[in-house]
Amino acid sequence: MSQYMSLDNLKFLLYDVFGVEDLFKLDHYNEYDKDGVDILLESTKTFADQKMYTTFKEMDEDPARYEDGKIIVHPVVGEYMKFCGENGGIGSTFAYDKGGMQMPHVIFSALSHITESANNSLPGYSGLTGGAANLIVTFGEESLYEKYVPKMLSGQWAGTMCLTEPNAGSSLSDITTSAKPNGDGSYSIQGQKIFISGGDHEYCENFIHLVLARIEGAPAGTKGISLFVVPKLRELEDGTLEANDVITAGDFQKMGQRGYCTTHLSFGENSDCRGWLVGPPNKGLKCMFQMMNGARIDVGLTAASTATAAYYASLQYAKERPQGRRISSGGKKDVSSEPTLIINHPDVRRMLLLQKSVIEGSLSLLLEASYYYDLSLHGNEDEREKYHDLLELLTPIAKTYPSEMGRVAISNGLQIFGGYGFCTDFPLEQYYRDVRIMALYEGTTGIQSLDLLGRKVPMKNGQAMKFLTLAIIDSIKNASKYDELIPYAEALKAGSKKLEEVLTHLLQYAMSGNHERYIADASIFMEMMSNVVLAWQWLKMGTVAKTQLITGNVTFGTEFYEEKIHTMKYFFKYELPKINGHAETLMHQDTLTIVEENEKIFA
Repeated sequence: MSQYMSLDNLKFLLYDVFGVEDLFKLDHYNEYDKDGVDILLESTKTFADQKMYTTFKEMDEDPARYEDGKIIVHPVVGEYMKFCGENGGIGSTFAYDKGGMQMPHVIFSALSHITESANNSLPGYSGLTGGAANLIVTFGEESLYEKYVPKMLSGQWAGTMCLTEPNAGSSLSDITTSAKPNGDGSYSIQGQKIFISGGDHEYCENFIHLVLARIEGAPAGTKGISLFVVPKLRELEDGTLEANDVITAGDFQKMGQRGYCTTHLSFGENSDCRGWLVGPPNKGLKCMFQMMNGARIDVGLTAASTATAAYYASLQYAKERPQGRRISSGGKKDVSSEPTLIINHPDVRRMLLLQKSVIEGSLSLLLEASYYYDLSLHGNEDEREKYHDLLELLTPIAKTYPSEMGRVAISNGLQIFGGYGFCTDFPLEQYYRDVRIMALYEGTTGIQSLDLLGRKVPMKNGQAMKFLTLAIIDSIKNASKYDELIPYAEALKAGSKKLEEVLTHLLQYAMSGNHERYIADASIFMEMMSNVVLAWQWLKMGTVAKTQLITGNVTFGTEFYEEKIHTMKYFFKYELPKINGHAETLMHQDTLTIVEENEKIFA
């Protein structure tokens, strides 16, 4: 079995970097302990080895498709949903009284990293079901919970989120799906939704769609959007199911994640589709954002996990492939010597270090975001707001950086394989195709960047940025205790100040009312801030690794911790300095992308 992720790295982050055992002291999580979590990690890895990794390529070669009015998927989807239902995997983080395991979100994210590294198509089926069920639990009436959630958590029924429409795309204010009150508590739903992940297949008896629609007479724009639960089959009083006028119109054929169906759904073509309101009228987008924010973390995690699997495939190949010879100190090659393994060539090592720095830095950030979520819900009451604000700030970065840089990492891995990387004999070409969608899922990179700079940075007068700055300062102080790490602590301090300088420059446009100029290069700002945040993650990991080496607490072997410090140094040498170019672009006086009056560009 080829390696596709590292349990050692996962445990290092959970226990050494983030100290998740402190969570188990909280009342909400007090039934968890390290031994129990280790069992969960090991058992999940065993299932992923046996059922998920082995079908990863099969699902790509035999993709989800639309035939005779039905969606056909690989049979492992049925096995996976059954496994998740029987083992509590769909509602793991739900409270005990809601059918869940009351699992810390950071532990759930760690388990998801294992499964998504093994097979990035399968976890979406259970993840969306759990997310949809959580919306019903949080905002729906008790009757909706009783009718839908238990069967969703069992894996018998599946769940989806239905936002996008053919003519609206990401502009949710323009959706036209309508909802008309029937007078009995139900609404007649009519409209179409596209790109519905996991929207239909033969291995779940029913599909519970969480649909955004506009009640007749509602205000225009996002203020008039409501959320509805719309089952594919509606349940009658005697418990039998009948069609609810939800038609699967097709399945989109994609360049990647081909084992994960993406459907086109039509609601109410025969004027007989009923939905039930979830949450208050006209507040649907606010409700849906709970699921979307969680989904954004999940997308970032899937991207990081896909890139992780690609890294280990690249590393294995580099250790096995002999080609070329090392250049001697005299500047010449000894052609009489045996070819060296390509892992000994500096440029191959650079590409491997790029991959490693991206995947491990991304995973650290994603676990930190999940940890913040736990603390925002169940931590010290005086600090919950702080962790909520930090989570809000970091979510667009945690979704975007792994999605964009995960693609770059996999591309470098493909390069290591040379021509073989472009062929189906090896998995890199599939990983490369699979990861590309991550920058589009749950809000594109452009939308995440607008969210970061336009909403999250200035929210509460920059309070979240202040919290982040304090966290970075704390990490700098800890690293500065070690002479070897002082240069990197100073580099992060300088990077943080450079980010502050750029933000001060941009805010002058917002304060003067020139908001388009303020957010015009939001994607560049996203890149810059992401590199600072990832450097922060790496400095924390490097500090912990250095501490473990000095104290002799080397649970995973000396080389493991030395490798961490080496990769940290790589990130600070090769990645963090890119912020200087970002700063120059962001503070440049030219406005080349803003439409000017009477301009002829693209005319």
